[in-house]
Amino acid sequence: MAEELQFDEAAVIERFWAGRQSGDYFPSEWASRLTLDQAYCIQLGVIARRVALGERQVGWKVGLTAAAIQRQFGFHHPVFGCLLEEGCKRSGLVFARDALIKPGFETELCMQLREPLAGTVDAARARRAIGHCFPALEIIETRGDPPTQMMLLVADNAQQKAFVLGEPIVLGDDLKLPQVEARVSVNGTEVARGFGEAVLGDPINSVIWLAGKLGELGLALGAGDMVMTGSFVRQFPLAPGDRVRAEFTGIGAVEAGFAS
Repeated sequence: MAEELQFDEAAVIERFWAGRQSGDYFPSEWASRLTLDQAYCIQLGVIARRVALGERQVGWKVGLTAAAIQRQFGFHHPVFGCLLEEGCKRSGLVFARDALIKPGFETELCMQLREPLAGTVDAARARRAIGHCFPALEIIETRGDPPTQMMLLVADNAQQKAFVLGEPIVLGDDLKLPQVEARVSVNGTEVARGFGEAVLGDPINSVIWLAGKLGELGLALGAGDMVMTGSFVRQFPLAPGDRVRAEFTGIGAVEAGFAS
């Protein structure tokens, strides 16, 4: 049996902060020792350090929303992470080869709120709160061993590195998000198709889940917040030279690349 470690919140956040500075994103002494709530505590504590040093949080990501990704990671429950302004990129960006650690991408819709949301909300309330919808790619980094250390992944901001946005549309009542199809291609070859219903039945449900989960932690979604709602299909790796494109019916397209 592993030796029990005391969870001193300030000390553990300091340990993960120091690890981030040295490139040790998954501190081995905390492997298989964290609860999900403790992982969120670390994540939010490290993000607070980054914000205190001048970065700006602009929203949230919801991960593990599609059955395909839940099977891929062996974890059958959504998780959240934080979006920072420095990670927000426009469609067409090519990332430098040395800018990413074992990168990958997910195919998502990003919602921008026009009204705050807090606690338990229904679908109608959540949809009214959304102003714009963007075709998006989440760029992730594999900074440790996610399949066996999910809590460390959550503590490390749920793999978040960047999010690439196409042109937004106003989210009108006539757009049925569960029926939106995403077609994903890498280097001009289609690699996957998926529908919005894969994202917790409806991408709006990611916003609902996030508002509720943040409410449990004494937090809320604010007007202007961006919410990456989760991938329509499984997560794919990015190799040097790759060019990625995702097309969403009725919404638009988004592209990104990884330099060779």
